[in-house]
Amino acid sequence: MVVGAIALVGFSVVLARLTLTPSAASADIAGANLRPGRSLREYAENYTFLAACKQIGGNLLLGAPFGLILPVLVQRRMRMVRVVLLTAVVMALVELIQGALVEGRAFDVDDVFLNTGGALIAYLLLGRRIGHHFHALAGPPPGAREPGPPPAAQDPGPRPGAQDPGPPPGTPPEAVPAAPVAPAASDGPRPGDRAPGRGLMARLTRLRRDRPPAPRRP
Repeated sequence: MVVGAIALVGFSVVLARLTLTPSAASADIAGANLRPGRSLREYAENYTFLAACKQIGGNLLLGAPFGLILPVLVQRRMRMVRVVLLTAVVMALVELIQGALVEGRAFDVDDVFLNTGGALIAYLLLGRRIGHHFHALAGPPPGAREPGPPPAAQDPGPRPGAQDPGPPPGTPPEAVPAAPVAPAASDGPRPGDRAPGRGLMARLTRLRRDRPPAPRRP
């Protein structure tokens, strides 16, 4: 990240020297162009082949460093879109400063398109690989959660109706745990068992019978 920032600052200095230097010789012929494609048609019709290649190629090369440096600084998500948008915004600001403050310079919308196209070409050729390798070496960003271990699989237990496979072959008998004995189901009172409450009634009857009669009054 620090290397990308230093490279961006260095390129900004070079870009300012190339685009914001006054040109007194071009003060009378420089004019603003707000119509896309107008300057390109002028290059094709009024310029020689070498002069047209110099103008178009120079603008493409001027935007190419954005496609190599910005992938190191921006996040991976929608990286190409961010590179294109940032390049277009920066170069549009440069063109506005040229037209407003620099003598012999003028705003040209075709220059913005060419600069942005140069950044896109550089990104597709080299910038994408540079950004991928740099972020792979740098590791995850601060605050990102590291993937934890996968959750342990839980034993669902024996399926209903499945038979117990038993101990493995060769296991001594004393090492085999005894199977739990389930309590026998009750089938009701057994013969000879007294029903609850019948013993108490019998005792009360016996006490009444054994009690001596009360003496009669004369």
